[in-house]
Amino acid sequence: MNGLGYGRGLRALALAVCLPALALTTAPPGAAVPADTAAVHRSAPAAARTTPSWTGPLSTRGRYVVDANGERFKLKAANWAGAQGTWQGSGDTDDPANNQAGQVSHNIPLGLDRVPMAQLLADFHGLGLNSIRLPFADAMIHDTTPVPDSAVTANPQLRGRTPLQVYDAVVEALSADGFAVILNNHTTGYRFCCGLDGNERWNSGQSTQQWEDDWVFMVDRYRANKRVVGADLRNEVRRDTWDDPNWGLGDAHDEYAAFEEAGNRILGADPDMLVIMEGINWYGIPAAVFSHGRPMLTPVRTLSHTLIDSGKLVYSAHFYAYTGPANTGAGSGPGATSDPRYEDFTPEQLAQVVDDEALFVTRAGQHFTAPVWISEFGAGGRGSTDAKEQSWLHTFTDLLAKNDTDFAIWPLVGWADANGRPLDTWALLSYDPTGKRLGLNDPGDWRATDWNKLVDAPSLTGPVAPVNHWNMLDLDHGDQNVSRRMLALPDWSGGNRKGDCPDGQRLTGLGRGDSRGLCTDAGEPAAGAGDWVTVTDERYVTGGDWASGYNKLQCPDNTFAVGYAVHSDAMSALLCAPAATRLPTAGRDVWFDHGDNRPAAGGSAASDWAPGHYKGQCGDDEYVAGVAYTWRWLHYGVPDALLCRPLA
Repeated sequence: MNGLGYGRGLRALALAVCLPALALTTAPPGAAVPADTAAVHRSAPAAARTTPSWTGPLSTRGRYVVDANGERFKLKAANWAGAQGTWQGSGDTDDPANNQAGQVSHNIPLGLDRVPMAQLLADFHGLGLNSIRLPFADAMIHDTTPVPDSAVTANPQLRGRTPLQVYDAVVEALSADGFAVILNNHTTGYRFCCGLDGNERWNSGQSTQQWEDDWVFMVDRYRANKRVVGADLRNEVRRDTWDDPNWGLGDAHDEYAAFEEAGNRILGADPDMLVIMEGINWYGIPAAVFSHGRPMLTPVRTLSHTLIDSGKLVYSAHFYAYTGPANTGAGSGPGATSDPRYEDFTPEQLAQVVDDEALFVTRAGQHFTAPVWISEFGAGGRGSTDAKEQSWLHTFTDLLAKNDTDFAIWPLVGWADANGRPLDTWALLSYDPTGKRLGLNDPGDWRATDWNKLVDAPSLTGPVAPVNHWNMLDLDHGDQNVSRRMLALPDWSGGNRKGDCPDGQRLTGLGRGDSRGLCTDAGEPAAGAGDWVTVTDERYVTGGDWASGYNKLQCPDNTFAVGYAVHSDAMSALLCAPAATRLPTAGRDVWFDHGDNRPAAGGSAASDWAPGHYKGQCGDDEYVAGVAYTWRWLHYGVPDALLCRPLA
């Protein structure tokens, strides 16, 4: 949920350095849906909506999420909140006045006290949803206290269960009814997010190790259920009182490193899971004299993640009208700034901002290419008179529809009072104490037009063609071993920083002096039998001296480079894997000691995977057979040239 509390009426509660959530997803503004990949489909009208059949697990192909049959599975989702906690941080936890919008969740998904599970799910189907983002708190995992009977009045079968056991039942019911379930680590404790609430980072109030262990526990718990499809690692990472999160500094606040480590542990426990990563939701102090803003996914342009399994990474972002690229969303007082809000932008400006902060990730053939899921957006509905917010939602949903973007609205379920008035006007479905529903598609909610436009928008459907991958390796602060094979073996280059490509990919590029590398599976030769070889000298140099006067590391013939090691930034070793068939031994030198030398077209040619440094890259139809370097002329042993040989 957004960092300062959603809704104009809650802005006054904003804390000084609080932050909201924002984000979004999609392809470049105006990008056409590829007609040769799948069919364009228009959804059924609301009255006829059902969740279509699909087969888990899910994975990704380029910018699209696909099911086990390779069919597009667009995430049309909503956030069923409650298990992350609704208490606002002071007073009696059971007093409605101390809970978000007067709703006491008892740390389980909202509505189970008012509506039988089957009716809730039927109402979800009626909205056109096929997936549910299901927030939870780390505290839920360790909570052994049964929920009060009053919290599950309409679902008496859940009496006596702990919050985690109720969560289990919700997951089972959703998945059995056809929904894809995405687990979302929203908070550490049961305090309603966001701001300075103790939930700012993944390691706020707990260690990174504990956070990762909790994730492995959750993944193991639902591993047999292939409709539990994703692990949404952490909600709205932001600054706490003293410290900012960062992207790539290698310290305890490095979101980039923590998310990659957690993602790989999750895939080690369950290779079928999607790993979903938000960017940084807020950094800095929101005042004119200090740097501040919402980077969201912008750092991914030059530092993207590489997981041990390609095709499992999804990026996500959040967008709300009253926040902005450098605006916390605070209406007044500490934390409020004069920076523009998203609702202040023209449609053209909003499209550009959304692309800059998130949707650029969906561009094909780059090191960062992945689906983008706008996992939170929303607006106050019934009774709202906020014309700017209404205009923003019209424009924003147009943008999501145009770009065929995966989405999840916030929130799905809320309470209504005894007179049927929603306590949280942002909820799509509100239930009074007797279980009577007032929903988005019932008369009087201005959002219905925008929601149905979005759910029913033409979308890519059907088979999505497999894609090639380009993934970067980052040895800035340590090893990046993302080969399952090598992770199971002893250290292959002791005392050095090492990068090895995911299994099924090979090394295709190196940066000069920054220890970055690029991997690909484009045209990947079939793997051969035999051990992988660590090369530390020139014993395998054949075919003549291709870099006279330079030190050379060259793979044995009929092998190709899949990893490298450096000491400081100097070359130390190549890791070479055998091919199943003979590889050509003729080749060409690619020198990059005086400038970039990358293909004019092909993989990741339009994105910078080693910013500020010269780069050398073989063509998509070539393999790296060797690396040349020297200690002369103050070159300090960094790579100067690649030996690129054709794959066929």
